Amino acid sequence: MNKSNNITELLKGVEVYWKALSSVAQYVRGLTYNKKNESNNSIGYKVLRANNITLSNNTLNFNDVKIINLDTKVKDTQKLYKNDILISAASGSREHVGKVAFITNDIDYYFGGFMGVIRSSNKISPRYLFHILTSEIFQNYLNEMLNSSTINNLSSKIIEGFQIPIPPLHIQTEIVRILDTFTALTAELTAELTAELTTRQKQYNYYRNKLLTFKEDEVEWKLISEFASLKRGIRVTRNQLSQKNGYHVYQNSLTPLGYYEKANTQENTTFIISAGAAGEIGYSSEKFWAADDCFYFECSRNLLNRYLFYVLKNKQEYISSQVRRSSIPRLPRAIIEKLKIPIPPLKEQARIVEILDKFDALTNSITEGLPREIALRQKQYEYYRNLLLNFPKMEDK
Repeated sequence: MNKSNNITELLKGVEVYWKALSSVAQYVRGLTYNKKNESNNSIGYKVLRANNITLSNNTLNFNDVKIINLDTKVKDTQKLYKNDILISAASGSREHVGKVAFITNDIDYYFGGFMGVIRSSNKISPRYLFHILTSEIFQNYLNEMLNSSTINNLSSKIIEGFQIPIPPLHIQTEIVRILDTFTALTAELTAELTAELTTRQKQYNYYRNKLLTFKEDEVEWKLISEFASLKRGIRVTRNQLSQKNGYHVYQNSLTPLGYYEKANTQENTTFIISAGAAGEIGYSSEKFWAADDCFYFECSRNLLNRYLFYVLKNKQEYISSQVRRSSIPRLPRAIIEKLKIPIPPLKEQARIVEILDKFDALTNSITEGLPREIALRQKQYEYYRNLLLNFPKMEDK
């Protein structure tokens, strides 16, 4: 019997009644504060906001935690406790409204005014309610409630009026067990692949550094400008870009902006981003359009483009440190042109490139595979979540 059949058997003949959230849980809004309440010495109450819930997996993160002064008025109910469900009640972005995170233990954190907490009564499993709030049932409800509004704000009335399917507690517990198994497997896979990626990146960096370390008298050390021409890109406007056809356009990020009908580079070109994500180094095996905040190289016959790319990647930390940190980050052309690099014979350059390309491919296979594997696991979880929570509507009693 497959899993779908097992789930069908589990839910067969189960009486499920739909009740308003207010009848099975309490909704509490967070504390309000202003700029003058913010601590300037990192001493005070730690406050979580919408950015502290990671949308992709509904988990807490502790990046950019706000700290407010101890003389700010707070309530014990605005602190986070075990089995609380933290929810984003307001955001400038619709997709972040209603995202939730489950609190597994009492923690010394409060939650801000644009947040809320849902606290379950003994009529519903907190973890079961969490899975409901990550499901299509809740998202469809939010879409209905917020569709006609330009304000992305969940009022207490909206939250408390949400209708929830309530099966018997032992069924809730079994549903939680099944769904938590999927989330645990996803977390385990993520940890394993992340560890593998870290190991491969360390190996790659080690061998790249080893292969590109030469003694002063072992090879010629020359200025880059003697073997490669460093060129600045040319501006294109947004209305000249296409999202489908032409050549990739790079400006201040290694992520292309879109496409342009022309290319201003030759194939197999190393390029350096000079602003925004300043100092980043990329390589393209195809022609592209380099915009005005992007440097690119055209190498002589005695220097392989791909070899130069690896040499520059090996100096990434130094290059990034030379970026002028002003309102608009800039990497001066002279910093690159005055770099001295080792120039072994072309045959040796090709050997080094061949080895590093293999490491690069191995690292990229994990880098690209990680989000794909996680997405597959997430889809599997969502499929069974929808199957488990697909209860027919029955009148409240």
